[in-house]
Amino acid sequence: MKDDKEYFRALQELAVRDKRYDLEAYVFVQRSLGYLLDNLGRRRHVGGRELLEGIREFALKEYGPLARDVLAHWGVRSCEDFGEIVFGMVDTGLLSKTEQDSKDDFRGGYDFEDVFERPFRREPPSLGTS
Repeated sequence: MKDDKEYFRALQELAVRDKRYDLEAYVFVQRSLGYLLDNLGRRRHVGGRELLEGIREFALKEYGPLARDVLAHWGVRSCEDFGEIVFGMVDTGLLSKTEQDSKDDFRGGYDFEDVFERPFRREPPSLGTS
């Protein structure tokens, strides 16, 4: 495992090579993974679907109703983008994968509007009939 400076430098290089996503998107995925593992109480491999759930929880915890806007600012607009980020990190040696792991694990995970916006919408009060 790389030390913190080497790790961050490798993330910076990855963000320079793949300009689709801001450096912060890579850092966010790494922080989300740490959050998920801390909540699990032990270090172990997590698959794409489980990581997506950790990302969702962490994004809502960190950014609340602004989560979707923050992610979009970094170039992340779908779960598939998280798959691209994760596998970019795998290809660079920053994360590992098993033979069963695939970018397809991130395809169609959840709708960003449903998970990042809908919980914060206020529905107008229903008008009762007399």
